[in-house]
Amino acid sequence: MLKGNAVIGQSGGPTAAINATLAGVVRGLLEADCIGEIYGMRNGVEGLLDLRLINLREAICGEEALCLLSHTPAAALGSCRKKLPEVDGDDNEYRELFSILEEYDIRYFFYIGGNDSMDTVAKVSAYAQKVGYEMRVMGVPKTIDNDVMGTDHTPGYGSAAKFIATSMQEILRDCAVYTVPAVTVVEIMGRDAGWLTAAAALPRLHSDIAPDYVYLPERSFDMDRFFEDIEAALRRHPNVVVGVSEGLRFADGRYVGESAQSGVRDVFGHRYLSGTGRVVEQAVKEKFGCKTRTVELNILQRCAAHIASETDLAEADMVGRAAVEHAIAGETGKMMGFERTSNSPYAVKVIANDISAIANRIRAVPDEFINERGNDVTDECLRHIEPLILGEPKLEYVGGIPRHFSFK
Repeated sequence: MLKGNAVIGQSGGPTAAINATLAGVVRGLLEADCIGEIYGMRNGVEGLLDLRLINLREAICGEEALCLLSHTPAAALGSCRKKLPEVDGDDNEYRELFSILEEYDIRYFFYIGGNDSMDTVAKVSAYAQKVGYEMRVMGVPKTIDNDVMGTDHTPGYGSAAKFIATSMQEILRDCAVYTVPAVTVVEIMGRDAGWLTAAAALPRLHSDIAPDYVYLPERSFDMDRFFEDIEAALRRHPNVVVGVSEGLRFADGRYVGESAQSGVRDVFGHRYLSGTGRVVEQAVKEKFGCKTRTVELNILQRCAAHIASETDLAEADMVGRAAVEHAIAGETGKMMGFERTSNSPYAVKVIANDISAIANRIRAVPDEFINERGNDVTDECLRHIEPLILGEPKLEYVGGIPRHFSFK
């Protein structure tokens, strides 16, 4: 059994469950006899290179602190969007990184994140193998987008989906009080996959209201067909509500919201998206002349821990613990994930897949989950999502608001 110290990092966009995963990894490491010190990277691999490390054995004192951490949104260790160079290129940065790992006797490396973070896991694992440095490198998934390959779903998605479904139901109730014809466009996160936007239709399963349409990036967006949809909806009732993904594209590949975007890209080449809702709203206003408005859920989708899914938080802890178990058993270069063994009753098991088959790939909403016209999702899709949003966490409140954990 490999003995040494461990380091944990968080990377990419925060979620309401990423700290529950951190807590799960820490719990697993605290129970392992082969683990010495447990370090946390402040701001991911970027912080590791800057030697911004925190001793987690000292900073997280007991189960009460771990529970509080699990119910705190965002990334308690801080995040980053640093892209490591190719392993076969200039290795100056890797030599610096691995000199730090060796100095601190890091033999277990855990990185919690989404697609781009799994790219980091793949590269660190590959370089360790290249130079013969014995270390277990494990990816632990998180992302509200639910677009990571190698897993049925990602921790963080269930809580975001619960917030979106709840918010959409409340928006629908609000809009229904008026008789003046109006179209409300709700913009929802999701660059390449429409899982979050699909969750906006969940009220349909158990209530008398639902958005008229939801548009996912898996299907090309056609403005003329969209106008036909809106016209049909306005004939049915005056209060039309639609959900649109921020990543909607026209058939030629242009983002629908491109004219309202800055064009700035991050280090992984991704454009900063926003404005899709406003572009669609303006088009409706010009075409129909009715009252219009846009609701952009924005970062609330990923930080609304007050309405997190208990299933999501429990699974986040579970996958973190499993990463430790697999690493201690000798596995490396893997990402943990879930395999759904039953939908009714809902059940999953934790699995581990080679990171090389996961990094930089996108898991889209299956075609069979989208209706033929491309303006809604099927009930089968909603029944697939529903188990992930179930359960309400018991939060600790101070002064009427939830209490949060933070590193001093």
